[in-house]
Amino acid sequence: MTSKRDLPTYVSLDEAAEIMSLSTRTIRRRISDGTIPAYQCGRRSIRVRLDELESALRRIPSARQ
Repeated sequence: MTSKRDLPTYVSLDEAAEIMSLSTRTIRRRISDGTIPAYQCGRRSIRVRLDELESALRRIPSARQ
């Protein structure tokens, strides 16, 4: 029996906005400035890989050591 390989999970802009607690407009701006890579499927469908969405976050350094 063959095992199913792990495929990346793609989400829509609405789903990405909900996951990140941002507006769809902000997600589109991050795609435009290159912070979040996006992929187009067909003429209008834009999808974002879930793992790349999570990696777009950056940690804010703390003043405390």
